Amino acid sequence: MSNFIGIRHEDKYEMERRAPLTPRHVERLIKTKKLDIIIQSSEKRVFTEEEYLKAGAKIAKDLKKCGVIFGVKEMPVSFFEPDKTYVFFSHIIKGQAYNMPMLQRMMELKCNLIDYERIVDDQNKRLIFFGKYAGLAGMINSLWSMGLRLKDAGFKTPFSQIKQAHHYHSLEEAKQAISAVGQEIAELGLPEELRPFTVAFTGYGNVSMGAQEILGLLPIKEISPEKLLALRRRAHLPNNLMYKVVYKEADLVEPIDPEASFELHDYYANPQNYRAVFEKYVPHIDMLINCVYWDAKYPRLLTKDYLEKLYAKGTPKLKVIGDISCDVHGSVECNEKATEIEDPIFVYNPATRDFSMGHKGEGILVMSVDILPSELPRDSSNGFADVLINFVKPIADCDFAEDFEDLDLPRAIKKGLILHRGELTPDYEYIREFLK
Repeated sequence: MSNFIGIRHEDKYEMERRAPLTPRHVERLIKTKKLDIIIQSSEKRVFTEEEYLKAGAKIAKDLKKCGVIFGVKEMPVSFFEPDKTYVFFSHIIKGQAYNMPMLQRMMELKCNLIDYERIVDDQNKRLIFFGKYAGLAGMINSLWSMGLRLKDAGFKTPFSQIKQAHHYHSLEEAKQAISAVGQEIAELGLPEELRPFTVAFTGYGNVSMGAQEILGLLPIKEISPEKLLALRRRAHLPNNLMYKVVYKEADLVEPIDPEASFELHDYYANPQNYRAVFEKYVPHIDMLINCVYWDAKYPRLLTKDYLEKLYAKGTPKLKVIGDISCDVHGSVECNEKATEIEDPIFVYNPATRDFSMGHKGEGILVMSVDILPSELPRDSSNGFADVLINFVKPIADCDFAEDFEDLDLPRAIKKGLILHRGELTPDYEYIREFLK
């Protein structure tokens, strides 16, 4: 097997411009780890071929010479070759049906598959992720979306100055623009009718922290979920201050048994014994930023049935949902589709349960871009590679011909090894049921 390391070009989405390793990181690996790296040609990658050549890499149309190949998103079934090692976000650990043919093909070719999402420490905390950048871009997009909706409703606000994230040259440029909006709100305030202006975050992990970082550039005061319920449109409330609420699991669900108390461990182990209570807060929220991990076994936080009832009472306060988690028909049931950067938003009409792309129409705007970090491709690639670089050499040096128990890999990487020589490793045997 060749010792060449390959960096694949991304082709799942037209606007996917990220790379798992940047020229700066490639140069370090070549100089300090003595690795041979081949970069697959790409006309759209945010880093140019000249940058990689200057770093010491080789450029090729294909990666036939490479025994280990790194990518970002899923790879086409036709791309895989026998006995090679592939490292990427495979999106199979929930048994996603659309990726089972890809997994089946990798098994037939006796490939090794390492999934970034499952590279975790002993507390199962992810070590390599784009999540923060999803939050950063998602919040920028949500504020841009709010500007569009408020303008359509006849409100003049500084939010209309904000652009979609990918229109900024860098994260720093975006932050400067939003800081200027924050300064204008602080000086001139928001329209009286929008007071109090509230933003709710579900979740408190890396995605949420990235989103909160952007919102923090505006004049914000954080309040508890309980205080939100007591917050009313009052004359003494300042018009140049916005309110932020962060919801944790105990705020989102409660035990069905009235005699039971909320226990986080029990909720994760027995979610069927809990029901969602988040909807009671929705009438008081202008913008919902959804950042929670969700699986079908958990209760939905916001249902179509509830939104229909809310909408029947008149135009609700809720104007924009930034579903950064982007689970279609998931925790936010009205997420009708994962959108693309080129067409990122739609308006969901709770009365008809239909939706239309763009920012116009009756209902609630939903931002649900599937590849948010690619709206900040250079920044997000650099942040991702800062961690990945530490694992490239061990993966490159590993003899995958050995038995699984004997593989010389860091524990975190071994946890992320889903396929070994085409066989599901012990932690992932459950996926076999989805292959049927």
